Amino acid sequence: MTSTLIDRYQNYRIQRWLVQEQRTAGMLRSWRPLRRRRMLVIGVVIALLGITVAGVMCALDLAAAPVVALIALVLFLPSWTMLRIASGGQDHAPDQMLDELEIAERNKARSAGLAVTQTLTVPPLAYLIFVSAIAPEADAYRTAYAGGLMMLAAILAGGCAPAMILGWTRPDPEPES
Repeated sequence: MTSTLIDRYQNYRIQRWLVQEQRTAGMLRSWRPLRRRRMLVIGVVIALLGITVAGVMCALDLAAAPVVALIALVLFLPSWTMLRIASGGQDHAPDQMLDELEIAERNKARSAGLAVTQTLTVPPLAYLIFVSAIAPEADAYRTAYAGGLMMLAAILAGGCAPAMILGWTRPDPEPES
């Protein structure tokens, strides 16, 4: 039987996921309980809100916007990385690595993530469109930077939503013997 490009890619994904799982299996054990994962989810949400606030600050021409954006990104990167490790990578695991219940949970979380992305992307798009149409004399750099930050926050929120949902809802992992 010949394997297609998609089959080879799926096999590659499985191998890559297994290597990553081995690499992170012993990491952040104290962050794997539900309560600690929820703290990470809250950290990610606060960071995403910070990026959004920085975009609004930029739209209002407040000088502190880049500082707020930088602080939010510095909070986001470790929180997001830790959440994915503490959650066991369930949000992006290949189907072959999950059981039926885990696949169903992951697919529901991914569906919610798509809805979040679509919903949160509309306000920044509306801002970019209407500011360009209503106030063409507005500072194009500031408008683009503000809209870009707001759009970045929206896309990151949608992309992070599956891991945040699973991190928030999945029960504590079974104790290892």
